[in-house]
Amino acid sequence: MTAVAAAGRGAHRAPVRRLTVLYDAQCPLCAFVRDWLTGQRQLVPLDTVPAGSPEARRRFPALDHAATLEEITVVGDGGQIHRGPGAWIACLWALAEHRPLAYRLSTPSGLRVARGAVLAAAKYRGARWRRGAAKPGHDVYGGRSGWAYDPANGWIHLGAPACDSGCAVPD
Repeated sequence: MTAVAAAGRGAHRAPVRRLTVLYDAQCPLCAFVRDWLTGQRQLVPLDTVPAGSPEARRRFPALDHAATLEEITVVGDGGQIHRGPGAWIACLWALAEHRPLAYRLSTPSGLRVARGAVLAAAKYRGARWRRGAAKPGHDVYGGRSGWAYDPANGWIHLGAPACDSGCAVPD
């Protein structure tokens, strides 16, 4: 379904009572944003559904599900489809505390800022996928860094070599 097809059905005039956010469930950044969105006070309810999942395919059979894995996609209950910066703005618009920001980002100059944020997220995701970090059993750095996060001690290097240069570790 394209924006043109949705507009042809009058979707641009339909009131928005609910939004569905399709997110990449394999991406830690996407999962973090999903958790953040669902933890905010919502003026318009947000449903979150993993992109490309059987649930997403059931709800939106005409949608290009491969494209939803490439960039954030938000679908309104009236058939409105938002992708990229427009999707982020739609999410912010749904939130009580962030609706004013959504209006500012929907201006020509604000849209440049929103585009920059989306490009930064895409760059992060692309680098992550190239490193192979999304594969099961790999850490954020692709499983080759030797670093792990310990909730009690923070980031630690597994098997870090001893410091033979006489340096002292502060207490």
